[in-house]
Amino acid sequence: MQRSTKIVATLGPASSSVEVIEQLVAAGVDVVRLNFSHGTAEDHRKRVEIVRDVSRRLGRPVGVMADLQGPKIRVGRFADGKVTLKAGDPFTLDAERELGGQDGVGLDYKELPGDVSHGTVLLLDDGRLVMEVEKVDGPRILCRVKQGGVLSNNKGINRQGGGLTAAALTAKDIADIRIAAELKVDYIAVSFPKSGADMYMAHELVKASGGKAGLIAKIERVEAIAALDDILAASDGIMVARGDLAVEVGDAAVPALQKKMIRAAREKNKLTITATQMMESMIVSPVPTRAEVSDVANAVLDGTDAVMLSAETASGNHPVETVAAMARICLEAEKSAEVTLEREFLNRVFSRVDQSIAMGALFTAYHLKVNAIAALTQSGSTALWMSRLNCGVPIYALTPEISTRYKVTLYRDVYPLMVRYNTVDREQILLDAEEELVKAGAAKDGDLIVITIGEPIGKAGGTNTLKIVKVGEHRPVRP
Repeated sequence: MQRSTKIVATLGPASSSVEVIEQLVAAGVDVVRLNFSHGTAEDHRKRVEIVRDVSRRLGRPVGVMADLQGPKIRVGRFADGKVTLKAGDPFTLDAERELGGQDGVGLDYKELPGDVSHGTVLLLDDGRLVMEVEKVDGPRILCRVKQGGVLSNNKGINRQGGGLTAAALTAKDIADIRIAAELKVDYIAVSFPKSGADMYMAHELVKASGGKAGLIAKIERVEAIAALDDILAASDGIMVARGDLAVEVGDAAVPALQKKMIRAAREKNKLTITATQMMESMIVSPVPTRAEVSDVANAVLDGTDAVMLSAETASGNHPVETVAAMARICLEAEKSAEVTLEREFLNRVFSRVDQSIAMGALFTAYHLKVNAIAALTQSGSTALWMSRLNCGVPIYALTPEISTRYKVTLYRDVYPLMVRYNTVDREQILLDAEEELVKAGAAKDGDLIVITIGEPIGKAGGTNTLKIVKVGEHRPVRP
């Protein structure tokens, strides 16, 4: 049984060697994430080269996603590395201070004093420490500690309820977009977008850099929830980034928001990645907790395209075991996934021929109980539309475009296969596609398959034909 849900794994110190990357791909990684908050351009370049080489050698397409750092809303550094604060302590956040101490600390984000006022609640280090603003005095924010703990260098700051004005794209992000375009990554994840305008700006920057990467909006601000439709319209997909989001909206609100976001994305033919602490205990433990197993399984049942690993594979002690465990959980959860195709088709209106063909292929495949759907596609759009609804049949994206082959690695239920159009004869191309499916083990002689294709051959957006084929029936007899 093939796994429908894709796995995104972050590369880092624990997973940058050829040997480990090879093991990660063999264990089930579909897309690797490059965290641009860490490492140099040369580090990322080496990792991309290794991933592409391993992908070719193993014959398994692996996509690459660059994750931009976004605005750094963090405290500065302490003279002794950290301080311990108690409830009731006064503490000053000072935009002009260099090294911090027991009484206060500097700020990386110098505009923070303009974003807060008396009564504002600030959450530090993912909500582990809580402070309330008592007064703003120029560059200084005078606070009172409400919930104490250890505060160390460069920990993050969130404002409860959102409202920070930091732009989503920093000067570093703009430079990193150019690097990502040079590396020909398949996706770029944008941190902290507040509106569709942030994603449109990122799109223009990618285009100006000569890149073709799809854009993933990381939903981690309160403002992004309200602007979700706007952000989805300007993006190829979203990441349910539960860490910062939970700090801003409260952890109890996140599970329902996760379901809402995945549902909204699927309805608008967009991708979803569910991320943050999915297998956190496996940074040190060789097995996941029962809660983590349930978390991954629930994301799969929600319909996410991919589940993501961060520190678990970047710096954890068991990167390969973590991927293998996640793959196992996804496979088991998918056995319980409900097929709701006929209900999903109610009240749907298809305005495009290619989209209508894609939906027709799903309906036909489901009712005829075919073994596979083959979408001959230039851009991957037909395969994307098909993957938004679960019909219980694997979808193979057969494409001559290398960029499309890697892009569909993130699509749920979709498996890429490379084809070469050596002719414009449609019947010969269909026979070649049939042969590719047989070689890949997706079908055998006598199986029914559904194939979609467009004319003129090789033109994106031209899918206009659906054909039901019995494998081997029209294969020419060789003398």
